[in-house]
Amino acid sequence: MVVKKLFWEDPYLNETVAKVTSVNGDTITIDRTVAFAFSGGQQSDSGTIAGYEIVKAEKVGTEIYYTMEQNHCMSVGDAVKVKIDWDKRYKLMKLHFAAELVLELVYQDFNKPEKIGANITSDKARVDFFWNGNISETFPALESKIKTMVDLDLPIISEYIDIECERRYWKIDGFAKVDCGGTHLRRTGEIGRLSLKRNNIGKGKERIEIYLISE
Repeated sequence: MVVKKLFWEDPYLNETVAKVTSVNGDTITIDRTVAFAFSGGQQSDSGTIAGYEIVKAEKVGTEIYYTMEQNHCMSVGDAVKVKIDWDKRYKLMKLHFAAELVLELVYQDFNKPEKIGANITSDKARVDFFWNGNISETFPALESKIKTMVDLDLPIISEYIDIECERRYWKIDGFAKVDCGGTHLRRTGEIGRLSLKRNNIGKGKERIEIYLISE
């Protein structure tokens, strides 16, 4: 049985009751989950299963393996509560989609440079490019367009391309449709205010760091 990924069906759900489907020492699987596992540069959720801390979450194929605290008492067939740190998840969702907008705008407006890396944590997001020059020269245009999209509070559609292979996409009508398996906001207005920072990470390599600005 493949775990039912409720974080795609409803990324705003922060807890559920699941059944333990396998136990191998400190590693378990369950039949349904709200706890996202690291994928596509997005950090794993923090949370608990049956009150025990999730130490690591790893997606392998279509399965998710959770490494738990040592000496947990879970057994196959147990009904357990799965709960995530919602504050962290919501920051991840905001920064993830902010990074998606930055990437897509850079692609559309600056001749689609090669992306060489990305990472999203609850503190900041980053997107790395091969780039000639100082990428901060793009910031006025990027910040203006992102602010407009946030102010318009546009709906974000997130769905499957291929259910069996678990390939997903996000879409904003009239802007872009992009393959992505992360957790997404419902609307662009939820992102709020952002700050962009440049970091030169090597010759011909530039990084855009993205931060949320507290209101």
